[in-house]
Amino acid sequence: MSDKRLNTPSMVRRMAFPQSSSRAVVTPLQPSVVYASDTPDALDAQYLGGAQGYTYAREGHPNADVLARKIDQLEGVTPQMGAGFITSSGMAAISAAILGVCKAGDHVLGGDQLYGRSLRMLSQDLPDLGIETSLADPTDAAAFAAAIQPNTRLVLLEVMSNPTLRLSDISAITKACHARGVLVMIDNTFTTPRGYRAFDNGADIVIHSVTKLLAGHSDVTLGYTATRDPALRDAMVVKAVTWGFTPSPFDCWLAERGLYSFELRYDRAQENAAKLADALATHSAVEKVLYPARTDHPDHNRVSDMLGDQTGNMVSFVLRGGREQTNAFVGALEHIAFAPTLGDIGTTLSHPATSSHRALSAEARLALGMPEGFFRVSVGVEDVDMLISEFTAALDGV
Repeated sequence: MSDKRLNTPSMVRRMAFPQSSSRAVVTPLQPSVVYASDTPDALDAQYLGGAQGYTYAREGHPNADVLARKIDQLEGVTPQMGAGFITSSGMAAISAAILGVCKAGDHVLGGDQLYGRSLRMLSQDLPDLGIETSLADPTDAAAFAAAIQPNTRLVLLEVMSNPTLRLSDISAITKACHARGVLVMIDNTFTTPRGYRAFDNGADIVIHSVTKLLAGHSDVTLGYTATRDPALRDAMVVKAVTWGFTPSPFDCWLAERGLYSFELRYDRAQENAAKLADALATHSAVEKVLYPARTDHPDHNRVSDMLGDQTGNMVSFVLRGGREQTNAFVGALEHIAFAPTLGDIGTTLSHPATSSHRALSAEARLALGMPEGFFRVSVGVEDVDMLISEFTAALDGV
């Protein structure tokens, strides 16, 4: 008796994707881990640069490249610079850049008010690899330049510090670094290219946590790295591939979708942030408000030259009192997400003492301007009157 299964196509064989004389409006999602080549010679040609294509998703995939090209356009990356590339997170973007640039014995100088995990990398993780590190105040260009050492290879700055919203004196620091052959890496996450074009202002390397404002919906985790030097770019990509900083195709697809509304979201959230900052400043429960557009911001003299009128959607403030008051305030904000992140389409509230900077002592946080009552607000696109009403009611309760 014959076996009818022998005449049935195997379900494990892939079917050809349907061809169409029209094209999809939405970028296709391509989750494939591997890509088949016609012959060994064809695969060789891809690895040797004679043909364009994909091999293994850890080495690159279409959705990551589509997303990177869009961010390249925002950041003003030119063909001569090479292309930016996507990583699995913002910290992966920083890691790939540092690993691609530095070796044991090199020195990395960072701003002393960086994001908490960046501070940890500089203070604990890089020294484990034999890379020396130190921190200096980026709002004081002379003091920062004085901290450059003979073996300083790279400087890491945030345009606007997370979460204290201080503005680095990038122009003066960049001049001092380049005069001594030191590369300048700018974390442009808070300000975004809509607020600040880092390459136009002397940066050698630009990184983003795409997770935040660029993607904008709290549903992806991605990073982005770009550099002026194609050779450095290649070295960074090698590290990213080897260390496995691979971005998810689905996250890249979602982030690309988020970028289409980026300017609309940014402008609306920025408008809301300015109004919320002014409203917070009038409340008796608030000791201090930090927002770059306000004349009482400590770096307001730099705002016009650096940011123009693009002062962003981030507001920080200090609530009077201690943990009892912070708990009461957060508990009263029924519709505002209390979360250690930023950049969602809706407003989120963060408390650095219990999230991003929890590894620092209370004394160390206070020295950076973050007492117990310090909060960071990532302002969203809600109706601003509703937003102000919610914050005011919670503050009234405190």
